[in-house]
Amino acid sequence: MKTKFINTLAITALIVAAFSCKGEKKNQTDAVAAEEVKEAPVTAVTYKVDPASSIIEWAGLKPTEKHTGTLNLSNGEVTVENGNIQNGAFTIDMSSIVVTDLEGDKKASLEGHLKGEGENKEDHFFNVAKYPTATFEVTGINEKEGKTHLEGNLTLKGTTKNISFPVSTAVNGDVMTLNTEVFTIDRTVWGVNYGSKSVFENLGDKFINDEIELKISIKANKA
Repeated sequence: MKTKFINTLAITALIVAAFSCKGEKKNQTDAVAAEEVKEAPVTAVTYKVDPASSIIEWAGLKPTEKHTGTLNLSNGEVTVENGNIQNGAFTIDMSSIVVTDLEGDKKASLEGHLKGEGENKEDHFFNVAKYPTATFEVTGINEKEGKTHLEGNLTLKGTTKNISFPVSTAVNGDVMTLNTEVFTIDRTVWGVNYGSKSVFENLGDKFINDEIELKISIKANKA
């Protein structure tokens, strides 16, 4: 009897640990009011984003499953002086949403739903027909808990909020790379409300987490 009790406790602990890890928010951002975009010094060097070598990875979670995918940048640039980012702006092509964990009809169906294709589904997620692009404008750099954080205004579905997230940059000759850690945004701040239990009642276990995980990798060439 004692052995069974101990085994039950061990199994319970493993279940709790699993659910705790699954619900962990990685580098949760605080969305605050948009901030002023500063001009770069005239001596700063400009790097143009290479869309073919840059990618945004995303992940969305439900109680029983997780979907992953990518988004493309259509253009952008960043200015650097003495190895430090001064300002920058990036445009995200929302029509480039791809789901990477599904295939066939399920993949096509979810991609269409995210883009807002289908009657009465236009505004469930990103309504790409109305909002074909999203933008991010750099507003500053700060150090937090031993990491460099990039601050900027994210405009999505016509709403602009300032967020910050951990980032690393490097300049090698005429090429600059910018890579973020995985960070998390609350999609409802930008009006992406479908399936949110913080917006809608009585969803039971049919809800979709408010948090979207993002990871950005950018390669830019000296202008």
